[in-house]
Amino acid sequence: MRRKRTHKSTTIEIDGVGPVLFERSKRAKHLNISVKPFTGVRVAVPYRISLEKAEKMVYAKIIWIEKHLDKIKEIQLKHRHFLRVLSDMDRAAAEKKLIKKINDLAKKYGFMYRKVFIRNQKTRWGSCSSDNNIYLNVKLLMLPEALTDYVILHELVHTRIKSHNREFWEELNKHVGDTRRTERQLKEYGLGFL
Repeated sequence: MRRKRTHKSTTIEIDGVGPVLFERSKRAKHLNISVKPFTGVRVAVPYRISLEKAEKMVYAKIIWIEKHLDKIKEIQLKHRHFLRVLSDMDRAAAEKKLIKKINDLAKKYGFMYRKVFIRNQKTRWGSCSSDNNIYLNVKLLMLPEALTDYVILHELVHTRIKSHNREFWEELNKHVGDTRRTERQLKEYGLGFL
């Protein structure tokens, strides 16, 4: 079993799983195992839990992890070409494409926004500021078109309703249908692309 250690993290090679990143977290209240595309298995370990106990927990959850790794491999194979497309795509062309898409959707559904900014964000697909500026992740172009539209409409709805309250989800549902199912699909892509 190979181990690679830094100040706050340890990577352990686990049979049948591969490298697992164990990271100390002040925010984690419980031990949390996540499996994401292109990043693999990560375990957030609260400081009160020993790494030995965290490693035992991973072995206890190995069937669950293997199942999710199989699912992740499918996602990676299915969508690897999106990574190539984005890396080959000119940044200006990508921005132009997303700006056209947000303008088309805003016009179609009667939304108004102040400005749009296209960024290469690490933690989110999009956001809407209090003064209705919309920020979109350039990596949205790697998603299937329906999910890209969903993220953009999500942010456009925030131009009218700032919080994720019941009114917000009802408004979004009017435009995209089943938001719960779409949110689940979006999570499959998750931060693995980011």
